[in-house]
Amino acid sequence: DEAVRGTCEDASVCKRFAVSVGYWKDPYIQYFVRQAKERKAPEINRGYYARVHGVSYLIKAFLKKTECNCQIVNLGAGMDTLFWRLKDENLLPRKYFEVDFPMIVARKIHNIKSKPPLSKPIMESHSGDSLLIDSHSLDSSRYSIVGADLRFSSDLEEKLKKHNLDVHLPTLLVAECVLVYMTPQQSANLLKWAASTFPVAMFINYEQVNMTDRFGQIMIENLQRRQCNLAGVEVCRSLDSQRERLLLSGWETARAIDMMKVYSFLPQADVKRIEALEFLDEKELFEQLMQHYCICWASKDSSNL
Repeated sequence: DEAVRGTCEDASVCKRFAVSVGYWKDPYIQYFVRQAKERKAPEINRGYYARVHGVSYLIKAFLKKTECNCQIVNLGAGMDTLFWRLKDENLLPRKYFEVDFPMIVARKIHNIKSKPPLSKPIMESHSGDSLLIDSHSLDSSRYSIVGADLRFSSDLEEKLKKHNLDVHLPTLLVAECVLVYMTPQQSANLLKWAASTFPVAMFINYEQVNMTDRFGQIMIENLQRRQCNLAGVEVCRSLDSQRERLLLSGWETARAIDMMKVYSFLPQADVKRIEALEFLDEKELFEQLMQHYCICWASKDSSNL
């Protein structure tokens, strides 16, 4: 699990670097992670730009459809700053939950407690009695962090319910590069749990795809060198296998598109702006990289949202 926890740090450092170059605005990430010691490759920065914008496009569509009368459960949230950014845009759901390994949660809570720009928005959105905060969980009326292992959904459900998860509210679950670190059986259990628990729900999964070709093999080998095993990589064979796993887990509809496609759907004026930030030497490498990640989304909709 150590190497998997390390990916949280890597992703946060990459995001902070891209933000510092001007790819997108995130005033909160600086409070969670140090500035990168070395420059990140332009391909990586553009990849994160597409990931952040693609996922946030779907999240905002869900918030608009439900008029924010919903809850968000961010699985394996790491040092994500979405809660604070949504609050700034007046788009907070009724409650925002984050789940991650207890060690990562403890670090995040420490940062929140010691940095007023992070703690103040939580206090401002809090109403009611006491704000619960201990080393592995934080619970306020609008924001909650829970330390749990996603491989055990009964434990996860119990902890979320303790923090007032409401299974009757439309629920959006988000997992970014999380399921691939579990065995296919463990991720199927998590997806089935989500599909059977919430009558109205959407699941967003950002993850590797097309992993059986040579480029995919190199990606796997690079991670293995760092003792990081992609236990669920067989489900990342293709866009079809990604869609299928969602449908087999009880979701009614499922879509999947690779990140090159996502990149072409983003507002092109902004894409032009970010492409002017850094010169990209290897267009081909960028395209290959983007064809090996995808966004999938599935829904279950008993009230015809």
